[in-house]
This record gives sequence, structure tokens and C-alpha cells, in this order.
Amino acid sequence: MVKKLVAGNWKMHGVSSDVAEIRAIAEGSRQYPSVDVALCLPSILIHRAVEAVPGFAIGGQDVHHAEKGAHTGCTSAQMLEDSGARLTIVGHSERRDAQRESDDEVRAKAEAALGIGLDVILCCGESLDVREGGTAVETVLTQLEGSLPPALAGGAELAIAYEPIWAIGTGKIPSIAEIAEMHAAIRGKLQERFGAAGIQLRILYGGSVKASNAAEIFRIENVDGALVGGASLKAADFLPIVAAAGL
Repeated sequence: MVKKLVAGNWKMHGVSSDVAEIRAIAEGSRQYPSVDVALCLPSILIHRAVEAVPGFAIGGQDVHHAEKGAHTGCTSAQMLEDSGARLTIVGHSERRDAQRESDDEVRAKAEAALGIGLDVILCCGESLDVREGGTAVETVLTQLEGSLPPALAGGAELAIAYEPIWAIGTGKIPSIAEIAEMHAAIRGKLQERFGAAGIQLRILYGGSVKASNAAEIFRIENVDGALVGGASLKAADFLPIVAAAGL
């Protein structure tokens, strides 16, 4: 049985005074040893968080594909690792949309992070227009196909986060059947690309995950955890989701 992963994405939230909340989440997570828990923070908080909660998984929200160079405002995989990060998100819909990131760029970022030993959560998802148009599965699999690294190498872990764009921060989520269909399709794509190893890769669900719906979502086949946005900012909201993953 695959151990579930619950990762929080703080997005553009968090300053020094919020380290206390990070500490509360880390300490509370110790009650659930059957669940892997991580927080992906703004880059300015990573080092402080690592020092505040040694042993707890802290990650970044993006990474540049280049080792170094003239890339103003970007953060390399080596920089993340040096700050103490153990993982990073790549390909989040908010970057694919606002920063116009292509599948090729997302794949290069994933390869750079995995190559240096950082775990990667690679995001994919569809818009409401695509969902209503009936091509959600086809669209997500095409996006995933273009974003996946060609092979798994080294000891770092790749996880996939399915995040329907129309559900992020809206309080709306797909039906249980729709989530099950998408996760099964993603599992098939991972097996097609990576063979038997694709069975073990974790597939997370993201998009308005909260304490009231987490347990039901985690019972769906091929849902191996969650990538949580707004509900990860406070221990009081996040820890019940972690608890649900441990049921």
C-alpha cells in the first residue's frame, strides 16, 4: 500500500512571523506517522523553516531548469537544495497560465530537480471550458505526456498532482466519479511511460481540498494524497486533512 502524501502549497503567502504556524503544522504532523507531510513555501521562507522544523519536509513552489546564469528572479535546483529544501512543485496551473510555461519547460524543470535529488510534484489539470466540453481526460493526458521526464533516475521521487483549474480556490470539486476517472487515466499514462515503476508513483488530488471532503477524496482508488492550497496556511485547517489521509 502506497503511503499517502499531503503537501501544502502556501503560494504567495508567508513572512517571518508565520514560522510559528509552520512549526505548529510540523509538530502536529508527528501524530500521523503513516502520512508523509510537506510544506512548499515562498523561497524567502525555506531556510528559516528548515532551521525551525528540522526533519520536516520543506519545499519550493517552482525551480528553474538551468544550473545557473542570467535568469533574474529565478531559483535553481542547487539553490533550493542549498537552502534545505527536499522537494519542489513544477507546472502549477498558476505558472502555466500567468507565466505562460510550456510543457517542455515544465519537463525541463522536473528533470533539473530530480537530477539533483529533489523530489518533484508535477501538476496538471484542465480549465472549466475543457471540462464542460467533454475533453478533460484527453487534455490532461496530453499535458502530462509533454511534461513528464523521459525516465526516472536516482533516488528522488516524482509525484503527479491532478488539479482541475476550475476547482482551485473555488470550493467546487469534480464528482467522485470524475476524480476516479482522471486518476485512473493518469495511472495508465504513468505505467505506459515508466512501466512497473508507474504503479508506485503517487498521484495527488488538488483543488479545494478541505477537512470536510478530504476523507471521501482519499478513499478514491489511485488518490495517493493531496496538494492543498489555502487550507494549508493554518495548522487548524491543515492537520485535519493530514488526519484524514491516515485513516
